[in-house]
Amino acid sequence: MNSATEQFAGINKAGFVNAVRVTALSLEKAEHLAKFNFQAAKAALERGVESAGVVSGIKDVKEFAAVNTKLAEAGVQHALGYTRGLYEIVAQGQAEFSALANDAWAGYTNGVKTWVETAAKNAPAGSEIAVKALTSTVAATNAAYEQFSKATQQIVSLTDATVRAAIANAAKAAPATKGSKAS
Repeated sequence: MNSATEQFAGINKAGFVNAVRVTALSLEKAEHLAKFNFQAAKAALERGVESAGVVSGIKDVKEFAAVNTKLAEAGVQHALGYTRGLYEIVAQGQAEFSALANDAWAGYTNGVKTWVETAAKNAPAGSEIAVKALTSTVAATNAAYEQFSKATQQIVSLTDATVRAAIANAAKAAPATKGSKAS
């Protein structure tokens, strides 16, 4: 690519390729989520049928209370499992989208930098101030993106730790609830 026009066209082409990558990744994650939800619905239906069979065989109030406690505990465990699975899908998708965005930004930045350098070499005399302003704008934009990216990564890490801790605490609380109901 020799001319600034060809380089600019290359930047646009890279943008199109990245848009296609984002679309493909979005569809892949939507498919994964749909499969996960379908499997969860199928399992819930199977558990519902099984529970209905168990409940239909109850003969007294004491047995009903025991079965009710057992089914409630199982429901909580399945809900926690669903939450963990859903969170893993979301976390994986977020990581893949972040990697794609960082890759796209790096490509865009390199393309713009090369384009600015080529434009500067071919700029008419007296346009040094405009070239410096453009170069400065590109550098400031890159610095802003880096800061935004770091802040976003910190938020993602904090959110990840918080969600994982909440799921772990809920999993620990479920057996404790069982113990308090049985006594």
